[in-house]
Amino acid sequence: MPVSPPAASALPGQSEPVDERRWADLLKGLDLAEKVRLLTGATLWTLAEEPRLGLHPVVTSDGPQGVRGTGDVPGETGLLAPAPSATAATWDPALARRLGRLFAAEARRKNVDVVLAPLVNLQRTPVAGRHFECLSEDPLLSGVLGAALVQGIQEAGVAACLKHFVANDSETDRTRYRARIDPRTLREVYLAPFERIVAEAGPWSVMGAYSGLDDGTESAPVLEHRRILQGVLKDEWGFDGAVISDWAATQTTAPAANAGLDLVMPGPDGPWGAALVDAVERGEVDEAVVDDKILRLMRLAARVGKLTRPWAPGEQPPPPPPATTEPPPAGETDFTALREVLTRGTVLLRNEQDLLPLDAARLGSVALIGPNAVEPYLQGGGSAYVPAVRTVGYAEGLRAALPDTVTLSVHRGGSSRRHAPFIDPARLTGLHAAFLAPDGTRAGEEIRATGNWGFFPVPDGVGDVVLTGRITLAEPGTHTLEFGCAGRFTVTLDRNVVHAGDDDRGVDLILDSSHNHPTTHRHTVRVGTTPLELYLRIDLRVVDGEGYGRFVTAHVRHEPPGPTAEDEIAEAVRAARAADVAVVVIGTNEEIESEGWDRPDLELGDRQHRLVRAVAAANPRTVVVVNAGAPVLLPWADQVPALLWHWLPGQEAGHALADVVLGHAEPSGRLPWTLPARAEDVPVPHALPVDGVIDYREGLHTGHRAYDSAGIEPAFPFGHGLGWTTWSYARAEAPEPSVPVPPSCPAGGDGLPVTVTLANTGPRAGREIVQVYLEPPAADGDPVRVLAGFAVTDVPAGETATVTVTVPWRSFHTWDEAAGRWRPRTGRHRLRIGRSSRDLRLSVDLDVLPGTTGTGHTPRPVG
Repeated sequence: MPVSPPAASALPGQSEPVDERRWADLLKGLDLAEKVRLLTGATLWTLAEEPRLGLHPVVTSDGPQGVRGTGDVPGETGLLAPAPSATAATWDPALARRLGRLFAAEARRKNVDVVLAPLVNLQRTPVAGRHFECLSEDPLLSGVLGAALVQGIQEAGVAACLKHFVANDSETDRTRYRARIDPRTLREVYLAPFERIVAEAGPWSVMGAYSGLDDGTESAPVLEHRRILQGVLKDEWGFDGAVISDWAATQTTAPAANAGLDLVMPGPDGPWGAALVDAVERGEVDEAVVDDKILRLMRLAARVGKLTRPWAPGEQPPPPPPATTEPPPAGETDFTALREVLTRGTVLLRNEQDLLPLDAARLGSVALIGPNAVEPYLQGGGSAYVPAVRTVGYAEGLRAALPDTVTLSVHRGGSSRRHAPFIDPARLTGLHAAFLAPDGTRAGEEIRATGNWGFFPVPDGVGDVVLTGRITLAEPGTHTLEFGCAGRFTVTLDRNVVHAGDDDRGVDLILDSSHNHPTTHRHTVRVGTTPLELYLRIDLRVVDGEGYGRFVTAHVRHEPPGPTAEDEIAEAVRAARAADVAVVVIGTNEEIESEGWDRPDLELGDRQHRLVRAVAAANPRTVVVVNAGAPVLLPWADQVPALLWHWLPGQEAGHALADVVLGHAEPSGRLPWTLPARAEDVPVPHALPVDGVIDYREGLHTGHRAYDSAGIEPAFPFGHGLGWTTWSYARAEAPEPSVPVPPSCPAGGDGLPVTVTLANTGPRAGREIVQVYLEPPAADGDPVRVLAGFAVTDVPAGETATVTVTVPWRSFHTWDEAAGRWRPRTGRHRLRIGRSSRDLRLSVDLDVLPGTTGTGHTPRPVG
């Protein structure tokens, strides 16, 4: 049922209460078509305004690794944070909250009201394309860190948009598949982070997923799933914000409107508009449902300062209230904050003979080696992408930190890419674009000296774009030209057709990222002693991307003759042998980790494996740095003395790596997911739909739970990380050996306090992540243990600390589908305390008894 407007209450950042009953009265001044207009975006990023309601345009923006903006400012850049998985590796809610505040300040600088983040889908399979963009494979860690990010963003009056609700955990056929999940798994695993964040942080908006859900009772696309959107999110959890569609995800009118979707994005077109007006007039949708959606949008606008008194036609709109604080321009303070997130999230996986940290005073030379040393992969592809205000590469960061007496040499050691690089503009005599109207007449033109040619959006009235130019190939030998285009196209070289396509899928070319990463064709050209000049023509049919706009894409890539991969590896080995220390940076790139597709496997490629093994054999002081967001197989991990996981690091990559390897900062991160030793050990090796369905048949056994229950030894377990010191765990205590658990227990709130005493037994101050795992009474289908709590503590060398970890009451409950409620699980429970899911040093046994009163939960005030 639609939610009735509550009584007057204060909204965040406003001292005066607002009266939502008055909003309902204002709505009576709009007719049905005028109201429905507000339920679809006005543009790609902006919501519609309505003077009679006092509603100003609300502006949205991606995303999870930084606030990109709306694209209205040519050349606009922004702060590029480490990928969300790196934030989760800090296991630090306070640091995540600070990062949320930084995102909010960046949003205010760009006049953005709603940040489309955080993404708290789970890392169900390590090959998922957006794995890097998620926080963790664990629902508790995802929920705690996600709540902190939301709190940080919204404290400054900027809305967070929690996404993607729910079970949108992979990319293959993401707009079509249905996730089939049993009710208990859905509640205890996939809904759990969302529920906790709604309860603890109160996000002002939630984004509905592209994918579908079959929960055993209802099977539908998520945006049409009334049981999950209206029933669980709004009615049961009391979510009072706006449910926003993922971009171009809404496919129906009445089913989506009745299910609980409030806003279709982007606009101005879509499946609502006149069709929704007709549906209301036919009685398929109650007009009260429309009114409830507008009240939710007005609530969102009020919270971000975009709702004022109404204004009359022709009247100057009253200015929205100023933001709580006007942030200064982004600068060194922000850069330092991003650097801290990255160093805190960097995971030291291995450190034999304490090779790290390096003593710069005792170094004469450093060989920096690897494809990612030369070309770091700073951020994942897709909607998380942000043009960075600055980037600090690994060579730049190390050079700035090392004394002048230390020689730093850089060697690629072979390319790790499948595609050739974009053609050097010096080889290309421009690319002249002729914009053609449907009748073939010229409607405009443009010249760009680049092989990365995409035009977005193409002006109205243009049906085709023809690119022409000349390519000069001078060096003797075999040159490789590579062409990639989206949609319907023809590529001719010296008037011979070398590549063509007829993909008319339209907006799907955006949704699967084909517009950014089109399939390519390679064409080799042999050049003798005389340079060749080739005439290039590319005919492109304009693609209709619906709300994204009309576009064309053309990639022209080129690989000249040059050293082979073996030559480059040999050069790197010579440099490593001559250096005091070798730092090898390997990893992924935008061809591998991106929104729009899943990876086929976890391989880095034979070239990178051969490079690491060869360098480690040449220099026993080798540090390997993995520059990747998601797990990759490291078959040589136990053969290198030092191994760091450095994530998709964002703009401060080089400075942060230098801080860590030279000991200026501790790599205090812990893995937020499990790193498999072998491909065949992965519990969920892929997410390929079968007949349109992805069956979550592993049930509760996700991530580390599956490894622990099956007794599989990973390369490195969930929660693992070394740091600069060693730790001794002395004792752990709960208040009483018998614990009465509240009979009902909403997410979040209070829990059982467990005190842990530990000592820093090493030579340096350090940060420890105390992890508590719960082993419930044995039952069929239950995991051996689940993460139930954690706490961060900083302890000086040689000192002892006592830490309190709160185990939420929800950890002692299980979902009873027959009763439709949470039910306490009574009996003997064991708490295991330690440094990872496999390094468990202390135990506390508890007898859980049924309680009679209390919920262990402090209700969150509305507003």
